[in-house]
Amino acid sequence: MTDDVPVTDDVPVTDDVRGDAARRDARRGRLVVLRALGLGDLLTGLPALRGLRRAVPGVDIVLAAPRWLEPVALLSGAVDAVLDTAALGPVRATRPELAVNLHGRGPQSTAALRATRPRALWAFDLPDGPRWEAAGRAGAGHGGAVLPGEHPEEREVARWCRLLTAYGVPCDPHDLTLAHPEDLRLARPRGLRVAGAGVTVVHPGGAAPARRWPVERWVRVARGLTDRGHRLVVTGGATESALARQVADGAGLGPAAVLAGATDLLDLCALVAEARLVMAADTGVGHLATAYGTASVLVFGPVPPAVWGPPPGRPQHRALWAGRRGDPFAPTPDAGLLALTPADVLAAVDELATPARTRTR
Repeated sequence: MTDDVPVTDDVPVTDDVRGDAARRDARRGRLVVLRALGLGDLLTGLPALRGLRRAVPGVDIVLAAPRWLEPVALLSGAVDAVLDTAALGPVRATRPELAVNLHGRGPQSTAALRATRPRALWAFDLPDGPRWEAAGRAGAGHGGAVLPGEHPEEREVARWCRLLTAYGVPCDPHDLTLAHPEDLRLARPRGLRVAGAGVTVVHPGGAAPARRWPVERWVRVARGLTDRGHRLVVTGGATESALARQVADGAGLGPAAVLAGATDLLDLCALVAEARLVMAADTGVGHLATAYGTASVLVFGPVPPAVWGPPPGRPQHRALWAGRRGDPFAPTPDAGLLALTPADVLAAVDELATPARTRTR
């Protein structure tokens, strides 16, 4: 997110406290970290959050994020509490020892943290601090040139690790795993509402219109998966129930296959953790597949998977992209996304040839 509308704020704050000094300061009180975005944003921020957790063990870390993300935030083991916060809304904390902006480049998000009057503030583009635009990030290791197949933008995961590393907190960008809800005893007394191990999850929705692949294409993919012997469930939020039913009806699935609106976030985590395969667009569910090591086929557009997709070197994931950038805020599906066909997606499924599996813990 690049919130760059000019904002002024005259609250005095020490902007830059680094390394050992920062850790000493943090131990005096709680930390507040702002990342008031979506599920995928939270999951790509895990390596940075965990780096911070390791740097200040025993100190309360409060994540300023929407309340609905609290179950996953707690599953991460990186934060102690969630402070309900809207994107670019006020952060209702008072005088934390350290405030960390993992939300955007500023100035609005940085101003929201300044208003809490922290002793120290870490963010991009502060005086003498790290820059949002990383110098020489493209083509690292070969003179800065962009090689075929590369994209000059920085990976979302790497960006936030770079911010904390600049303040003396090392991070592991591969630290993306998430615990199963049952492992942390977060299952409700009724038990998790999951369809059992080995299902293939089809998640046809998406938060932004530009990233929503047409429903008739999902229907064709679902039919192809059924022909290949996959047992399907169709997921989504409560507002996507009609969409999920369209996919299920078009593919000849029964009503029991429609889980949209019938699962909460912990249920979804358990479902993805135990699944055979996840099929989705560029959404938070795709990031859950990465977090659980579950095989996935994801359709991207208008933002390249080099920025938001699964990490390279993980053969259980296929991120499809037509190579065309577009407007992520467009009111209609991106042209590059529409260039991907059901045949492309099913070919990627065949490449994976994923056997049904059971989860091991």
